[in-house]
Amino acid sequence: MEREQSPEREPARPRRVTPPQWRRMKREGQRIAMVTAYDAPSARLADAAGVDGLLVGDSAAMTVLGYDSTVQVTVDEMLMLTRAVTRSVRRPLVVADMPFGSFQISDKEAVKQAVRFIKDGGAGAVKLEGAGRTLTRVAAIVGAGIPVMGHVGLTPQSAVALGGYRAQARTASDAHRLQDEALALEGAGCFALVLEAIPAIVAERITETLKIPTIGIGAGPRCDGQVLVWHDVLGLTAGHVPQFVKRYADLAASTTSALETYVSDVRTGRFPEVQHTYPMADGEQELFELDKLARR
Repeated sequence: MEREQSPEREPARPRRVTPPQWRRMKREGQRIAMVTAYDAPSARLADAAGVDGLLVGDSAAMTVLGYDSTVQVTVDEMLMLTRAVTRSVRRPLVVADMPFGSFQISDKEAVKQAVRFIKDGGAGAVKLEGAGRTLTRVAAIVGAGIPVMGHVGLTPQSAVALGGYRAQARTASDAHRLQDEALALEGAGCFALVLEAIPAIVAERITETLKIPTIGIGAGPRCDGQVLVWHDVLGLTAGHVPQFVKRYADLAASTTSALETYVSDVRTGRFPEVQHTYPMADGEQELFELDKLARR
C-alpha cells in the first residue's frame, strides 16, 4: 500500500527581531547591523541581506523628499514611509524616527504620536533625539508600552543649536555630560541608544557603562552595532558625505549610465525590440489586417 505523500511544508517564517533580542546580542558580544530604509524595495533588499534593524530615519527628509534639513519632514510623511517599510520585511526590527515637532510639545503629545507609529505605521519601536526634556517623553512613551531608542551626540534636529553638523563631545567636560545623558536615557527606559559623531573613546566608554546596546554612526568600532544611511552605503548621495561614511557601491554612476543607455536606445529606435512586445493570438493578426483594409 502506497503511503500518501505529505504536503510540502512552507519554509519557516523567520522570527522578527525584538528589542530584548538586541539586549541579548549585546550580552553575547554579537554586533548589531542596522541601515536606514524608506521604501519597500530597499526594505526587502536589506531584509534579504540579513540586517538586524531598519531605521526609517528622518534623514528621508533630505535623501528622499528633497528638503534642506530633517526638521521639515512631517509625521504624516514619516508614517507613509514607515508603512512602506513594515509591509515589506519579515525579520528586522523596524524603528521609526519621530520627526521634529512630534514629541517636543508635551509628554501627552509624544505618546499620541508614538502610538501612531506603532498602530498605524506598524513599527516595532520609535526613536527620539536628545536628552534633557526628552527624558520625560521617553519615560511616558515607554510607560505606554512602546519601545524607545534614544539618540545623543550629533542630533540633526537640533544641529543649529549645536553649532552645525559637527562632531560632539570633543572636550572632557562635554564627554562627561554626554555620558551622563546616556545613563539618564537608559534610566528613562530606552532599550538602545544611537551615538552619532562622537570620538571613538567616548563611545567606547559609554558602551562599556550601559547595559543597553549602543548603535554607532561616526562613533568608532567599539559600539554594540552600527547604522548608516542607505544612500550613503550605496553611493547614491549627491554632494558632501560625512567622514564616517564607507561607500560599499557606486550605484549613482551605474544608474546614470544605465539611464543614459536607455535614453539613447529610445531615441535611436533600438528599444523596444521584438522580445519586448506582445504578439496577437494565432490567426488573429490576419483577421485584424483584413478588417483594417475593409475599413478603408
